[in-house]
Amino acid sequence: MAANDRRLLLASIHDVSPRFESEVDQLIDLLSPYVGSRFAMLVVPNHWGSAPIIPGSTFATRLRGWREQGVEIFLHGFTHRDDSRHDLFVRRLKAGLMTAGEGEFLGLSRAEAVSRIERGRSLVEGITGYPINGFIAPAWLYGREALQALREAAVPLAEDHLRVWSPLSGLTLATGPVITWASRTRMRLASSRAAAAMLCRAPLGVLRVGVHPPDVRNFDLVSSIHATLAVAAKSRTPAQYSELHAA
Repeated sequence: MAANDRRLLLASIHDVSPRFESEVDQLIDLLSPYVGSRFAMLVVPNHWGSAPIIPGSTFATRLRGWREQGVEIFLHGFTHRDDSRHDLFVRRLKAGLMTAGEGEFLGLSRAEAVSRIERGRSLVEGITGYPINGFIAPAWLYGREALQALREAAVPLAEDHLRVWSPLSGLTLATGPVITWASRTRMRLASSRAAAAMLCRAPLGVLRVGVHPPDVRNFDLVSSIHATLAVAAKSRTPAQYSELHAA
């Protein structure tokens, strides 16, 4: 059966880093009953500049093991930290409202974005022994120059809040909002739980669910993730991003 004849479920673990190794383990345990090993890991080479993935380390060995088990590996920025000074009001608004200083690729120049992608890809591919499956910017935020950099760096697949696409061909491979959770404030937690309950039943061909390390620290949020995946798994086939190329 072709991918476009099925209702697919794509799950991903964000911010995979030595800093969050324990939380990543908990997220794997959370996802596995619903999707097995058919999920993606979004890897940050040096989270906030103070948690580098060191070749030969225990974490690097685990990362290679996850990839060998069939988990897809995406590059997820380089530091995940936004160090840019945003001159445009729209960018300042996005940087302030949509993330807590973590939109790393929102304000980068094309050259710097290419450099970080290539450095990160070299590290991750050297550790796993496989090409990365794609690139997803921290907080799903891309500046115009970062979008140009994806194509220049020959990134095979990218994702934002509303779509998955091929930077090489420009083709959109899937559309629809990604389900994710926020816990910085009670209002964000409540609204993200409500959105998840609604979107998991939406008539989308591809349903994307993204979880983050802080999610496991909130009981209500973990319950929402379980409920969302349980509903989605009843009518959807767990899939991988690479399958979208065949749709």
